[in-house]
Amino acid sequence: MALSERLVPIAVIGFFLFGAGLMAYNWLSPDAAQGEGIAVPALSAVAARGQVAFDANCASCHGQNGAGTDKGPVLIHDIYNPGHHPDESFLRATRLGVRQHHWRFGNMPPRPEVTDTQISEIVRYIRELQEANGIAYRQHNM
Repeated sequence: MALSERLVPIAVIGFFLFGAGLMAYNWLSPDAAQGEGIAVPALSAVAARGQVAFDANCASCHGQNGAGTDKGPVLIHDIYNPGHHPDESFLRATRLGVRQHHWRFGNMPPRPEVTDTQISEIVRYIRELQEANGIAYRQHNM
């Protein structure tokens, strides 16, 4: 068997081990540390109302300025960029809840007490924080 033929399975195994290690690191690393140093810009009027609604309804799990806690993930993170999680996903998550999928916090319950107007304002707040922290739309490819 040629050397190149022997290296292919080793490279494939290495690729998957690296991916598993990266997933484990993200799973075990404290989200509060990931959320440190979030830049908070001057907010638009809509985003400022969103901040008030976020603080009242979301911050207990998602942390101040979306920095995350031991109860909910960091929202000022590239995985929540508008190309991967469009604005509609925040509405659906609030209305329907979300099953645990790429975090370790358990399921997010529905939040029926949050109005559609508040959700829209919260999304504007999150998007302005994301923009101030270099998170921009990137098309999601599966």
